[in-house]
Order: sequence, then structure tokens, then C-alpha cells
Amino acid sequence: MTTIALTGGTGFVGTRLIALALEAGYQVRALTRRPQAEREHIAWVRGDLSDTAALAELCEGAGAVIHVAGVVNAPDRAGFAAGNIDGTRGMLEAARAQGVHRFVHVSSLAAREPGLSAYGWSKAEGDALVMASGLDWSIVRPPAIYGPGDLEMLELFRLAKKGLALMPRGGRISLIEVGDLGRLLLALATTDGCNQILDADDGTETGWSHQQFAAAIGTALGKRVASFALPRTLLMAGAHLDRLVRGGKAKLTPDRVAYFCHEDWVVDAARRPPANLWTPQVETPAGLAATAAWYRQQGLL
Repeated sequence: MTTIALTGGTGFVGTRLIALALEAGYQVRALTRRPQAEREHIAWVRGDLSDTAALAELCEGAGAVIHVAGVVNAPDRAGFAAGNIDGTRGMLEAARAQGVHRFVHVSSLAAREPGLSAYGWSKAEGDALVMASGLDWSIVRPPAIYGPGDLEMLELFRLAKKGLALMPRGGRISLIEVGDLGRLLLALATTDGCNQILDADDGTETGWSHQQFAAAIGTALGKRVASFALPRTLLMAGAHLDRLVRGGKAKLTPDRVAYFCHEDWVVDAARRPPANLWTPQVETPAGLAATAAWYRQQGLL
């Protein structure tokens, strides 16, 4: 039975990935900073991406690494570098030292435009390390990830429940449901020789305008939503206010505004995974409805 070494296993994507891996019959060894309840077929390794001993233990005897962990929000460039560059370097070194053959790296579509944000820059630098590692690698650059368990989009749903959507002006985005992303990562973990950068989405060829996305959230909630396009200057002012009020827990940051306002976050069709490896199973309207239902079940909406 193949053992998968996993980082980010307690986060949104990692939690779903563990469930899928166990359903598929894999053993999982996952990194965690905090104690976790014991579960069959999961071995938890205490530590973080800066702990070389923990990373060695994580990778020992594993057939593949799926590196999900990363920093999506940081106060400065150094914070992104520590999580997304240094952390990736540490995982690559541990994988090589322990003889792990396969390395699947979760990046971001933001890495396509490294000059736009510190986040995108740090993910692009991490990607470069993976490509130069000498391991059998695959890099997945997801667009916006949503699904049951996600808290990043909760505020969008809460606003939509009130009939409102505040979005950047113009632009189009791609989307992927978390379970679909997890299925792709598992497929790649057991597919040798797929040394390429892959863009994965819901299969919508031209992506979604912000207005279409807002309307789809409204439909998931049974609400008609009025969408308001906000200029970059207003979003940036809101980011500074959010940082002032919520400090390090701010959701809207100047760095995020920089890439939110970019007009093209649609995946590159030429980089979609081959159909014989993976195709999306969750249509976005159904996925958004399931997400809304999960929020209600948790008392969040």
C-alpha cells in the first residue's frame, strides 16, 4: 500500500485530500503543528516546514510527496518567502534525502504573474525550485479553490445572502472545487513522468466574469445579487482599513488587491491535465450549492 507524505493536511485542501486518499486505500503520513486525533491509516508527524527532523520523518518510506502547505497571507515579502520558498526547499531536500521518487507541488495561478504580488512571486520561486530538483515532479497551479470546508469565500456568501456582491472591475477568473483538485493531486502522485506545470479548473473554457461568479453564488443561495464593481483605489483603501482593524487576520490585503485586480486569471487551456489522467467532476453551480449548504450546517450563514 503506497504511503503519501503530505504537508498542509490540516488545512482546507489537505483535509479533503486526506479523505480522498483514505477512500482510495492509501496510507497517509501528514505534517502537523498541533496534536491530532488518532485515525486509522494516518500517521501524524509533529513539526513544521522549518523542522528538518520532522520533514525527514515525514518522507521516510513514502512513495510520493504532495506538498500542499504554503502561506497565502503574510505581512511582508519575507513572510511569503519563509513559507513558500524556504518551506518548499526544505521539503525537496527531505524528499531527496529519503529517496522519495515522486513530488507533487501545489502552487497557484498567481505564480503566472510573479510581478503582481509578493504571493505570486514566492509561489513562482517555489515552482522554480521544484523544476530544478532532479525529482520526478508535477506542479499544479490551481485558480480560485472553493467547496465545503472553505472559509476564504465565506464573506462573499454572507454578502450575497444580503443581495450584494462587491467585486473588482472587469476581469475573468477560473474556479475549481476542492474535491476535484484533490482527485487530480492523487492521480499525479501515482503517475510517473508527468514533469510539467498543470492548470486545472472546472472546465469552463473562458472562465467566469466577476459578475457571473457573483450571480452564481446568489443562485446557490436562492438570492438575486446586485454586483458592484469597485475601483482599485477603493479596494486598496479597504485593504489598509482591514489591516488596521484585524491586523494579521485581515482577509483583504494590499498584496491581494494587486492580484485580485488583474484582468486575466483564467487557466491556460494548453496546460489543462490530459483527459486520460483527470477531468473535473463537479460543475460549479452544484459545487457552490454544496458550499452554501455546508456553511448553513456549520451555522456560518
